[in-house]
Amino acid sequence: MTEDPRTTIERAPMSRFQWIVVAVMVGLNALDGFDVLSISFAAPGIAADWQIDRSALGLVLSMELIGMAVGSLLLGGVADRFGRRVTILGCLGAMSLGMFGAATAQHVMALSAWRVLTGLGIGGMLAATNAAVAEAANGQRRSLAVVLMAGGYPVGTIIGGMIAAVLLGHYGWRAVFVFGGIVTLCFVPLVLWRVPESIAFLLQRPGATTLPRVNRTLARMGHAPVAALPVPAARPARVSMAALLSPPHRMLSVLLTLAYLSHIMTFYYILKWIPKIVVDFGFPPPMAAGVLVWASVGGALGSLTLGLLTLRARVYWLTIAAMLASTALVLLFGYQRGSLGWLSLTGAVVGFATNAGVVGIYALLAQAYPTHLRASATGLVIGVGRGGSALAPALAGVLFAAGYGLPLVSALMGAGSLIAAAALLGARARFAALSGGIEPVGNVD
Repeated sequence: MTEDPRTTIERAPMSRFQWIVVAVMVGLNALDGFDVLSISFAAPGIAADWQIDRSALGLVLSMELIGMAVGSLLLGGVADRFGRRVTILGCLGAMSLGMFGAATAQHVMALSAWRVLTGLGIGGMLAATNAAVAEAANGQRRSLAVVLMAGGYPVGTIIGGMIAAVLLGHYGWRAVFVFGGIVTLCFVPLVLWRVPESIAFLLQRPGATTLPRVNRTLARMGHAPVAALPVPAARPARVSMAALLSPPHRMLSVLLTLAYLSHIMTFYYILKWIPKIVVDFGFPPPMAAGVLVWASVGGALGSLTLGLLTLRARVYWLTIAAMLASTALVLLFGYQRGSLGWLSLTGAVVGFATNAGVVGIYALLAQAYPTHLRASATGLVIGVGRGGSALAPALAGVLFAAGYGLPLVSALMGAGSLIAAAALLGARARFAALSGGIEPVGNVD
């Protein structure tokens, strides 16, 4: 057999083995969802045990966002240089160490340091898994696979929230971190067993062992082996962020970063302020948490729906439609009637649209860049976006403190999704040329 293995993967139906790789990546992103919100679940117990005020607690709550931004920016390049699999394993190690360390912390500074370490792992994980899923899937199912992977995040928050409630009731806040550390470690043997390095990455850096490794993975996918490796395309000796801002990629990188940053501001406004808004309507905190769960349920359904729609329509236009729906629904959210049922319903539909927009951008990132830049590009966009998104709750708080009502604040924060849609429209020519694939096979970089 002489066909390029990338062509085989691109054109052949998805095998059971490839879907298992996708399922593991969904689980890894669900793990991210739990690890990110573990500090939120534990926060009341931490404040009570250590007698710290809201300003100190707010510092702790922001630490993993800082770590996530740095991890996305730095470790995306690591994944493009050393491999997706080794980066995922390294991130799992950092995340588990950070979770176990948080369980032993005795003061705010120590806990903050462990949360930064956890955030570093989480940030690098998403950049690596986004690339790994894109390269494990075929051309027809690639957008669906990436969207399903990204949809693991809200699933992790839902399941993690239910487990955390039980742990907090019986064992206290430290048990939340112990549980997270144990589950994170359990993914290490699973990744070693079921997730080989992607063939697209291996062909970027061919060596003495590349051919047998490629053939082993092809066999697991149900394909015939190849007799020789394709001639590698010329590429930069070292991946750098500067490559993403070079003339062939500059405008696309800027527009996708702007789109993600703007939309994620809207996303985090909803995620962070729903509990407080519900409490301000006079409902107790447990009911406010329930509304947030409904927003997460809506987010999971939004991911699944967008993924299924990619089988019928281009993910580019679906993502823009989700952004526009997000703007309208966040505006609707501002006109609350004050009933718990209405709050839950609007929370769910807003979660549906905002999360669909987020996962749509992940799918676009998987399409828009060649193999040797894919993880770095994801890291850049997500790193800048998540770093900037830390301003969203604070900006909404300033607006509320200045006396602006919920309708106006929601309208202003919802405008982020509108800006994101406009930025994506600015990249229309690039995505029209892609026609739904990663890059032209045979000119893979």
